[in-house]
Amino acid sequence: MRRIGIFGGSFDPVHVAHVALARVALDTLVLDRLRFLPTGDAWQKARTLTPAPHRVSMLQRAIQDEPRFEVDDCELQRAGPSYTIDTVRELQAAEPADWFMIIGQDQYAKLASWHRWRELLPLVTWAVAARNGEAPAASPEVAAVPHRVRFLSLPAMAVSSTDIRARLARNERIDGLVAPTVAAYIESNHLYRS
Repeated sequence: MRRIGIFGGSFDPVHVAHVALARVALDTLVLDRLRFLPTGDAWQKARTLTPAPHRVSMLQRAIQDEPRFEVDDCELQRAGPSYTIDTVRELQAAEPADWFMIIGQDQYAKLASWHRWRELLPLVTWAVAARNGEAPAASPEVAAVPHRVRFLSLPAMAVSSTDIRARLARNERIDGLVAPTVAAYIESNHLYRS
């Protein structure tokens, strides 16, 4: 059975910590492929996302050197809120595989806020970024529901999409925070400027 990772998010913009986590997941979980899934209608975010074609283009540039990485736009093609449960069911129906959901420790801590999370939990193996050698903690509600979890050891990286957008709005440099190809794309398309 093929082993496939799912890494969803707004990727607005994709940054070096996203790619680092994906590489750790490839190696630690011995994945055949890892799919980046940019969210469509981000129902848990208050702000408006950068248009999907830009986010997809940045992702493609960030992952172009790893043939096992791919961008899957299934959430962008689906109308309505992007619920992970719908995405996982769609992917599993299309391709039988051993599926791994790659998430950060912040998302693992708030899984109980996800749509139909109890139904979602047993469908995949949860691969959670463990920073500084500490195993991420699930909320009491999530911990009470049986599910498979693997921890991915990731060095602390002081980078976030929020910070990158803020830096760009202040016309500050983002060297080292995103791939050079992503920085060039942001510059040429005048993204995130105030």
